Amino acid sequence: MNIPNMLSVFRLILVPVFVAAYFSGSANAKIYATGIYLLAAATDFLDGRIARKYNLVSKLGRILDPLGDKIMTFAVLICITIDKLVPVWAVVIFFVKEMLMAVGGLLVYNKLTDMPSSNYFGKCATVVFVVVCALLMLLKDIPRQYATLMITFAIIVMIVAFISYLVQYIKILQSLKKRGQIKE
Repeated sequence: MNIPNMLSVFRLILVPVFVAAYFSGSANAKIYATGIYLLAAATDFLDGRIARKYNLVSKLGRILDPLGDKIMTFAVLICITIDKLVPVWAVVIFFVKEMLMAVGGLLVYNKLTDMPSSNYFGKCATVVFVVVCALLMLLKDIPRQYATLMITFAIIVMIVAFISYLVQYIKILQSLKKRGQIKE
């Protein structure tokens, strides 16, 4: 297992650590949880950078990397929803989008010999989600309407990223079909 994949596994290990810190009851629980979340986000950035720079991109990494990112984001969303910082619909939309991405990813994976890498919109959506969720955890008395506005913005960016992936995958499949290169 290479370093980028180890970082992705580390990010997955941070998920229960984040949840435990978030609900620890400590006076600084949200600060600790935010720190863990930002550490996870840093590993997300770092694993991709190392993989590309040192040509360590792998099929496993293309699965582990987004898996770690999505599970951590889902955990954060669940926690801040339990705290009533964001409405339940935000979690539902995130979950539905991720299920559609998983199904689409499986369909593409079954047709290709490798998974396409993430794109600009996906990276932007990740950054926006990290910033919004971190702010929601750190701003103790944020009015609910502002919190809802912030998460709505993050969801909109996420939907734009989803549409960009959909377009990207359709173009890849059409191109490969024209060239007769789709794996059966």
